[in-house]
Amino acid sequence: MTVDRRALVARTLAMAACAITRSASGQTPPPTGLQALPPGLPQPAETLDLWPGHAPGQLLRPLVETVEERSRDALVNDRAVFGITRPRLAVFRPDRPNGAAVMITPGGGYRWIVVDKEGYEIGRWLAARGFTAFVLFYRLPGEGWSTGPDTPLADAQRAMRLIRHHARDYAIDPERVAAMGFSAGGHVCADLAARFAAPAYPASDAADRLSARPHSAAPIYPVVSMDAAIAHAGSRALLLGSNPTPRLEAAHSPDRMVPADAPPHFLCHAEDDEAVPVENTIRLRAALKARGIPVETHLFANGGHGFGLRRAIGKPVEVWPDLWRTWARTVGLA
Repeated sequence: MTVDRRALVARTLAMAACAITRSASGQTPPPTGLQALPPGLPQPAETLDLWPGHAPGQLLRPLVETVEERSRDALVNDRAVFGITRPRLAVFRPDRPNGAAVMITPGGGYRWIVVDKEGYEIGRWLAARGFTAFVLFYRLPGEGWSTGPDTPLADAQRAMRLIRHHARDYAIDPERVAAMGFSAGGHVCADLAARFAAPAYPASDAADRLSARPHSAAPIYPVVSMDAAIAHAGSRALLLGSNPTPRLEAAHSPDRMVPADAPPHFLCHAEDDEAVPVENTIRLRAALKARGIPVETHLFANGGHGFGLRRAIGKPVEVWPDLWRTWARTVGLA
């Protein structure tokens, strides 16, 4: 029997879509909001809830998940989400998986989580290049969780373990799961790379027996230090409160918690960043070098804060994703 190639491709795609729908059934939908979406930009249709039941810890007050659209351009989304009680991963599957995965932690100053600029846009870019991308919508530490400043770390640890637990479902190598974060999400990324072995939550299932150590870490213009002299004031206050002790500051400054088995790091920052001083990245680099951890660092004279992909266009800093991709090959990620 002769099989038409176009029909075969269509049938294969339909089967894949059914598989995705089945795997996504029963999961919390991704944050979208009520506004119309621009045409031609794929939105995630698949999510993976982190916790089988309620997330660990107690809430001091009820939360309602809310998505705000900050863009006035109908063709460009700039959404932010807060009030997350069901932390989850939004999945971007590549057409041709290269076997590697990247967990993305968007920023937002721990006030909210940026959906598009540091989440979905990065996920689409990675998936177009063969990486399976997971955008993590983590709980915010200033919203009244009893687990306090360890709340985002608990979600990040669980997310890394869950991705590895489901590696076969996503055609990825469980040893090649990297982390990438931006701004306050860069703090989540750097904190995970430093404290992947710290017990941030009680184990509950087989996934929690897996390692939370990322293959490699890429904190991009990250919040790192909780030292008031260089900290991002808003992130520091929402993470640690208004008057943290020196001990608490140190415990949540990844540059002061680097272990001997930390993963390789890729660091990127603009020196004219007025929100998160470049000294955050410089301190983290120095700490990694002191421990003998491989680290690649790129500092740009111009770029400001929060450049992501869209705000980097036309500036020297726009090369950062390709620099990361080239570096990723040198450390065996892809």
